[in-house]
Amino acid sequence: MYNSGDIVLINFPFTNLIGSKIRPVLVIAERKEDVIVLGIFSKVPDTIEDSWFLLEEYTSWFTQTGLKKRSIIKTEKIAVIHNSIAKKKLGKLPDEILVEVKGKLRKALNI
Repeated sequence: MYNSGDIVLINFPFTNLIGSKIRPVLVIAERKEDVIVLGIFSKVPDTIEDSWFLLEEYTSWFTQTGLKKRSIIKTEKIAVIHNSIAKKKLGKLPDEILVEVKGKLRKALNI
Protein backbone atom coordinates (compact mmCIF):
# COMPACT_ATOMS: atom_id res chain seq x y z
CA MET A 1 0.00 0.00 0.00
CA TYR A 2 2.82 2.43 0.87
CA ASN A 3 6.39 2.54 -0.37
CA SER A 4 9.66 3.53 1.24
CA GLY A 5 9.97 7.30 0.93
CA ASP A 6 6.24 8.04 1.07
CA ILE A 7 5.09 10.71 3.50
CA VAL A 8 1.72 9.95 5.06
CA LEU A 9 -0.43 11.26 7.90
CA ILE A 10 -1.02 9.00 10.89
CA ASN A 11 -2.01 9.19 14.52
CA PHE A 12 1.59 9.02 15.82
CA PRO A 13 2.04 7.65 19.37
CA PHE A 14 3.87 9.60 22.05
CA THR A 15 6.85 7.73 23.50
CA ASN A 16 5.01 7.30 26.83
CA LEU A 17 2.21 5.52 24.89
CA ILE A 18 -0.41 7.54 26.78
CA GLY A 19 -1.34 9.79 23.89
CA SER A 20 -0.84 10.46 20.23
CA LYS A 21 -1.05 13.25 17.67
CA ILE A 22 -1.87 13.33 13.98
CA ARG A 23 1.38 14.11 12.20
CA PRO A 24 3.24 13.33 9.01
CA VAL A 25 5.62 10.39 8.98
CA LEU A 26 8.17 9.00 6.56
CA VAL A 27 7.64 5.39 5.48
CA ILE A 28 10.90 3.45 5.79
CA ALA A 29 9.65 -0.07 5.04
CA GLU A 30 6.50 -2.11 4.65
CA ARG A 31 6.27 -5.69 5.89
CA LYS A 32 2.96 -7.27 4.91
CA GLU A 33 0.33 -5.11 6.62
CA ASP A 34 2.79 -3.35 8.96
CA VAL A 35 4.61 -0.14 8.06
CA ILE A 36 7.77 1.15 9.77
CA VAL A 37 7.71 4.95 9.97
CA LEU A 38 9.77 7.89 11.27
CA GLY A 39 8.13 10.94 12.86
CA ILE A 40 8.24 14.31 11.10
CA PHE A 41 7.95 17.42 13.27
CA SER A 42 7.30 21.03 12.26
CA LYS A 43 8.78 22.50 15.45
CA VAL A 44 12.46 22.70 14.50
CA PRO A 45 14.82 23.27 17.46
CA ASP A 46 17.81 25.59 17.27
CA THR A 47 20.22 22.68 17.68
CA ILE A 48 19.94 19.81 15.19
CA GLU A 49 21.09 16.34 16.26
CA ASP A 50 23.35 14.31 13.95
CA SER A 51 20.62 11.71 13.51
CA TRP A 52 17.97 14.22 12.39
CA PHE A 53 17.25 15.35 8.85
CA LEU A 54 16.12 18.91 8.16
CA LEU A 55 13.55 19.41 5.40
CA GLU A 56 14.04 22.99 4.20
CA GLU A 57 11.37 24.83 2.20
CA TYR A 58 13.89 26.34 -0.20
CA THR A 59 15.08 22.98 -1.62
CA SER A 60 14.01 22.15 -5.18
CA TRP A 61 12.28 18.94 -4.04
CA PHE A 62 10.40 20.25 -0.95
CA THR A 63 7.04 20.57 -2.75
CA GLN A 64 7.17 16.83 -3.55
CA THR A 65 6.94 16.06 0.18
CA GLY A 66 3.45 17.52 0.55
CA LEU A 67 4.56 19.24 3.76
CA LYS A 68 3.41 22.80 4.41
CA LYS A 69 6.49 24.14 6.17
CA ARG A 70 10.06 23.51 7.25
CA SER A 71 10.17 20.29 9.24
CA ILE A 72 12.56 17.78 10.75
CA ILE A 73 12.69 14.00 10.56
CA LYS A 74 13.76 12.61 13.93
CA THR A 75 15.09 9.19 13.03
CA GLU A 76 14.93 7.92 16.61
CA LYS A 77 11.14 8.49 16.64
CA ILE A 78 10.23 5.14 15.09
CA ALA A 79 6.81 3.48 15.06
CA VAL A 80 5.37 0.34 13.53
CA ILE A 81 1.78 0.81 12.43
CA HIS A 82 -0.85 -1.21 10.60
CA ASN A 83 -1.21 0.21 7.08
CA SER A 84 -4.94 0.76 7.63
CA ILE A 85 -4.38 3.57 10.15
CA ALA A 86 -2.68 5.87 7.66
CA LYS A 87 -5.01 8.80 7.00
CA LYS A 88 -3.65 9.85 3.60
CA LYS A 89 -0.52 10.16 1.51
CA LEU A 90 0.93 13.67 1.40
CA GLY A 91 3.90 13.18 -0.90
CA LYS A 92 7.26 11.51 -1.30
CA LEU A 93 10.94 12.11 -0.62
CA PRO A 94 13.24 11.86 -3.63
CA ASP A 95 15.31 8.65 -3.64
CA GLU A 96 18.62 10.46 -3.09
CA ILE A 97 17.23 12.25 -0.02
CA LEU A 98 15.79 8.98 1.31
CA VAL A 99 19.29 7.47 1.12
CA GLU A 100 20.57 10.33 3.31
CA VAL A 101 17.75 9.84 5.84
CA LYS A 102 18.47 6.10 6.01
CA GLY A 103 22.11 6.94 6.77
CA LYS A 104 20.95 9.10 9.66
CA LEU A 105 18.68 6.26 10.82
CA ARG A 106 21.68 3.92 10.92
CA LYS A 107 23.49 6.53 13.01
CA ALA A 108 20.55 6.77 15.43
CA LEU A 109 20.45 2.97 15.81
CA ASN A 110 24.25 2.55 15.94
CA ILE A 111 24.21 0.08 13.04
